[in-house]
Amino acid sequence: MTTALAAVLVLLALLLPNQITRLTPGAFARIPVEGIFGAAVLLVLPSKARRVAAVLGGVGLGLLTILKCLDMGFYSTLDRPFDPVLDWILFDDAEAFLRDSVGQAGAIGAVVGVVVLALALLVLMALSVVRLSGLMARHSVVATRTTLIAGTAWVACAALSAQIAGVPLASRSTVTLLNNRAEQVSAGLKDKQEFAEEAAVDNFRDTPPDQMLSGLRGKNVIFAFIESYGRVAVEDPDMAPQVGAVLADRTSRLRKAGYSSRSAWLTSPTTGAGSWLAHSTFMSGLWIDNEQRYRSATSSDRMTLTGAFQRTGAWRTAGIMPGTTRAWPEGRIYGLDHIYDSRELGYRGPKFSWTPVPDQYSLSAFQRLENGKPGRDPLMAMIVLASSHNPWAPIPRMIGWDEVGDGSVYHAIKKAGKNPKEVWKDRDQVRTEYRRAIEYSVNSLTSYVEKYGDDDTVLVFLGDHQPVPTVVGNHASRDVPIAIVAHDRAVLDRISGWGWEDGLKPGPKAPVWPMDTFRDRFLTAYGSQPGSTPSPSAR
Repeated sequence: MTTALAAVLVLLALLLPNQITRLTPGAFARIPVEGIFGAAVLLVLPSKARRVAAVLGGVGLGLLTILKCLDMGFYSTLDRPFDPVLDWILFDDAEAFLRDSVGQAGAIGAVVGVVVLALALLVLMALSVVRLSGLMARHSVVATRTTLIAGTAWVACAALSAQIAGVPLASRSTVTLLNNRAEQVSAGLKDKQEFAEEAAVDNFRDTPPDQMLSGLRGKNVIFAFIESYGRVAVEDPDMAPQVGAVLADRTSRLRKAGYSSRSAWLTSPTTGAGSWLAHSTFMSGLWIDNEQRYRSATSSDRMTLTGAFQRTGAWRTAGIMPGTTRAWPEGRIYGLDHIYDSRELGYRGPKFSWTPVPDQYSLSAFQRLENGKPGRDPLMAMIVLASSHNPWAPIPRMIGWDEVGDGSVYHAIKKAGKNPKEVWKDRDQVRTEYRRAIEYSVNSLTSYVEKYGDDDTVLVFLGDHQPVPTVVGNHASRDVPIAIVAHDRAVLDRISGWGWEDGLKPGPKAPVWPMDTFRDRFLTAYGSQPGSTPSPSAR
């Protein structure tokens, strides 16, 4: 019985797919060439060497299984495999997400549990291979014959392209996975130098402050990110009618208040998560799609779009970061005179799952702390809204702006909301609550402009990335909506050549730009003159 379990464990490790969507019975009904090769090696080795090889092979299989499990998680969240060079830093962010969601004790328990399971897997896999190698040594004639038969069957299945339930019977998935991962590691090691070369080129590095953003002088400019606001929210058949109605209504309301708007699409460097990669790409004009690039960019002197406003000396610059709950040294790259994180907004209400502060409250705090101050200088703000962050339950609701107060009102609102554990039992419910969260965030932001904006208000708002595959599916585009809203028609006249569409809702034929191209286009449109640095080659 123990030997049979060992054989099953080894076979499962070899045939386990690295994506949840490929977990089908057919995936485990194949002949793994790696198992045949491993058996052949163990059969020809002397006793001592065979035992060492069995232990090493078992540990290797355990590590391979852990890698496949990591891939499953990354595909489910980020629609890509785990990168063994660049993704280790994300475990710190994952632990922080757990801590914010389930508390310190729950996070510690989860981490300890994962570590114990990983170690147990390595030990069990090593013991299994050792046991099987001993069995083959005791019955070498039968084992040799069986290995030859299995090898012949594999060659025949490969030659005939035999399949079961659409899956090839002759499996070499482990070899393919390891080969792909080796190429990924090589690319990751080269990426640092490549990014340094890209970052060294900046059209506007040497632009004098008085020649920068002349077309927006005197305006109050807001750059706002809506978490997980992706193309799916606007175009998915199950969401488009409701979200489209909200965007049409908010376009109409803003128009009645004297505002015009234009919209299009940007392609984000990330999907499912990794908002900071999108923020830094949009602001820096660099394609930042991994943690190594992010750390390099945020520790550099690269001029960001928000930093350009600070450089001119013509604006007070501020950041509203309700999702930030601890020190954020990377924020220095954004050139903000002051950053208000969740601890500085005066919020006395509850968290909504991961979201520390509801969007409407964050905007109300922005009005109180910065925008509503009498006699202030022109203001540029970077606002990162968080209410549409996964898991999308419970969701706040819009209330009167005079009811927001210190946020205590949200205790009752949260209590009346849905339980995320119940929502996530059903994919349709998850998609519905995602849509409702996007509607809430869009309503909060545009309602704020409608109530508190003035003749000098300019709003640029966009999504940071598409939501997780549970909502958007696999292999969806990485496009996100972007819109510019202004009371002064001259502001939008400057981008008339962009081909953007009227209103807050971009259509299917609206322009699609890589997100890293926006900085230079925006600076150029609003009067900034490139310095002497050579122009970068087009992406």
